[in-house]
Amino acid sequence: MKYRILGRTGVKVSEIGLGTWQLGGTDWGNVDEKDALMILHKSVEMGVNFIDTADVYGMGRSERLIGKFLKETKEKVYIATKLGRREWIENNGWPAKYTIEMVKRDIEDSLRNLGVDCLFLEQWHCIPTEMLKSGEAFELVENFKKKGLLQHWGCSIESIEEGLICMEHPGCETLQVIFNIFRQKVSTDLLPVAKQKNVGIIARVPLASGLLAGKFKKGHKFSEKDHRNYNADGTAFNVGETFAGVPFEKGVELAEKIKEILNPTDDISMAQLALRWILDHDAVSTVIPGATKIEQATSNANASLLSPLSTDVFEKLRDLYKKEIEQFIRGKY
Repeated sequence: MKYRILGRTGVKVSEIGLGTWQLGGTDWGNVDEKDALMILHKSVEMGVNFIDTADVYGMGRSERLIGKFLKETKEKVYIATKLGRREWIENNGWPAKYTIEMVKRDIEDSLRNLGVDCLFLEQWHCIPTEMLKSGEAFELVENFKKKGLLQHWGCSIESIEEGLICMEHPGCETLQVIFNIFRQKVSTDLLPVAKQKNVGIIARVPLASGLLAGKFKKGHKFSEKDHRNYNADGTAFNVGETFAGVPFEKGVELAEKIKEILNPTDDISMAQLALRWILDHDAVSTVIPGATKIEQATSNANASLLSPLSTDVFEKLRDLYKKEIEQFIRGKY
């Protein structure tokens, strides 16, 4: 495993981290506690030291499983969590504004779930653009940073515009953004600014909900509780979080064309090469693929060992994006 500095935090994190939305057990099908803990242990064994979660993943289940794991491991692991969407879920809509009481409750619950005294990284969880523009949310987390309840804060965002807004605040140290071969505009419109301002980039949805692993066929059916079923067209939340906003059937077609360019082998999978493409952008601090199986966790971590992709591959993927992919991207971008 190789490591990179996470923006102005100054902390060295594994360039392949672990996303744990799936450990909430509600939006990717069931992942039982035993398997979840095995995935966490295997990931850290492979050199992963950065794990991302959120208070709403299983309404605390993901955080609690990570808290249990932290008691079992002796390794130094950096945990990033998120706040802000709990109020949206509980009230069936966004609050008029966030209050210090709301933020205090969310932070204290995450501290309790994780079993820690101070959060390493707290992130606003894709709150509305207008709330980011006002800047009030930023001052709220700054307040709790001063109180010693969190070390660093950043924002998980849905659009490049939101990222640029967040980076105007000097306290914002990280941005978490959907970035993969399907969403290449991030590389030209956001990453250069983040690099200039030394803001750490956390790349989420790196495999487009599995499409960029190249294993799905048209007509594939996902389980009822899997967001790849109920949110395939953005019915429940931002469509970009599911298949990176690409319609599934079209995504399968495009993944086949990407596969021809990446040219995976028996030893190097398409998923690993798709992760490598992201890592070849030096403004990225860490990539956080999820895993529902130990084999996936192992494979993802090993992407760090691959050599950079060739210029020819990059140019072909950029050309494919411009000619055939960009027009099908849906959702805030």
